[in-house]
Amino acid sequence: MKATLGRFLRWYYRPWIRGAEHVPPSGAAILASNHLAVIDSFFLPALLKRPVVFLGKDAYFTGRGIRGRVVATFMRGVGTIPVDRSGGPGVEAALRTGLARLEAGELFGIYPEGTRSPDGRLYRGKTGIARLALESGAPVIPVAMVGSHIAQPIGKRIPSRHRVGVVIGAPLDFSRYRAMASDRFVLRAVTDEIMYAIMGLSGQDYVDAYAASEKARMASRGGEPTPTAPGGPGGRPAPDGPGGGAAAGR
Repeated sequence: MKATLGRFLRWYYRPWIRGAEHVPPSGAAILASNHLAVIDSFFLPALLKRPVVFLGKDAYFTGRGIRGRVVATFMRGVGTIPVDRSGGPGVEAALRTGLARLEAGELFGIYPEGTRSPDGRLYRGKTGIARLALESGAPVIPVAMVGSHIAQPIGKRIPSRHRVGVVIGAPLDFSRYRAMASDRFVLRAVTDEIMYAIMGLSGQDYVDAYAASEKARMASRGGEPTPTAPGGPGGRPAPDGPGGGAAAGR
């Protein structure tokens, strides 16, 4: 995929990356990213040297028709781990699969928000990422996707030719809490620290509510996600792209 789709993405969309040196050349690590568009899961792996596997909603594996089969085949081919986002045993099984990948010394990607942001802002993280970090002992590397919400707004299947950026921060070490993986207060504190690090990289405004709850609220009112203007999702300045300015990342 890196040699085919990855090469095409780099040529056509000219994505940029900053902070790639924070990803270790070997060993386990958790990549914790904001989630603005479906294409986030394409651009981040394409710009890294090491393979990285993400969790993905189980609907990607159960689609019907030719398109559904193509999507399911692609997701299985790149190693996406299906997860039932309704909770319960499905989530637990997915996290255990991710833990096994970390124990094997590989990279594991996760979107702590649990779903795409409905309006470009950064929402409250779910504590599954903290459990993974504490149980595995792996460092958490915060990641900010920039501009993907402009290239592919919600509802748009084929992204426009807008430059997408990736900003990778310094690893976060939570080994001091490893014996406290069952303490819900510690899990929340660790998750909040991760989300704060992502916010600092992305320039997003933070909302202390779950993205899924906000989507449900919008749906109950018949509302649509509020489009965000070019720049930092949520209104703050976007991180600098190559060349030293936000506009250079476009």
